[in-house]
Amino acid sequence: MSRVREHLASRTFSLTAVVIAVLWTTPTLGLLLSSFRPEDEIKTTGWWTVFGSPHVTLDNYDEVLFGSANASGRLAEHLVNSVVITLPSVLFPLVLGFFAAYALAWIDFRGRGVLLVGIFALQIVPLQMALVPLLKLFSQGWLFLPAWDLTGPARFSHVWFAHTVFALPFAVFLLHNFLAGLPRDLIEAARVDGASHGTLLLRIVLPLAGPALVTFAIIQFIWVWNDLLVALALSGGTAETAPVTVRLAGLAGTRGNEWQRLTAGAFVSAFVPVLVFFALQRHFARGLLTGSVKG
Repeated sequence: MSRVREHLASRTFSLTAVVIAVLWTTPTLGLLLSSFRPEDEIKTTGWWTVFGSPHVTLDNYDEVLFGSANASGRLAEHLVNSVVITLPSVLFPLVLGFFAAYALAWIDFRGRGVLLVGIFALQIVPLQMALVPLLKLFSQGWLFLPAWDLTGPARFSHVWFAHTVFALPFAVFLLHNFLAGLPRDLIEAARVDGASHGTLLLRIVLPLAGPALVTFAIIQFIWVWNDLLVALALSGGTAETAPVTVRLAGLAGTRGNEWQRLTAGAFVSAFVPVLVFFALQRHFARGLLTGSVKG
């Protein structure tokens, strides 16, 4: 009797999951189909009519990516800005957080516990509260950087710094929990053999910490790529530095009735983070689970 109940419960949970998945993905499917429909059909009929009269075009994507008009989007150049902003904004907190997490996990020093609690508490500070002080510091040329008068890749340095600062508390907390769960016998055996902290870090801890590093990298990549607030406030407000999210916000605000452009632009922006997630999802799942159970 118990097996029958377990089977019925399993079937019920499976059916519920399928229903939730369908309800969750239906709007996304409608947005995807609309991005391939001609402009006149998008504005006059619902997306579900595509199944009865399938008229498909790639003009929407061509116009959004490479159109010559200001209202077309021209997202190709903004995609480059997003890549230039996102990659350093992932690497900087990843490297700094890894070093800090190792120090907090395996180096004994006075005040280590208090410092860890303080780092964890920094995650509570709302991002919006830090923007005004950062803008004031940057406008005064702080960090040995000219006040907004930067050229080349350095013009993105303010955004890199902001994303690095905002991500470091979470990076240290996540990586510390993983590194602290590594086998102590392994670390102690390496120390007995004369391994320095540099050797431990690069040859033992780094290979074992791969899943945790990938997990943070994926979370940070998606966060930075989809960010609008920091990019809008600190990228300088020009087309040369604005990422794709800023351009999409402007496109929605000035041409809100151009659905064929908005739908295509949304999927152009979403393609890169979705690709990154699916390419690394196996490591992402391992990184979330590793260290959750000890013993």
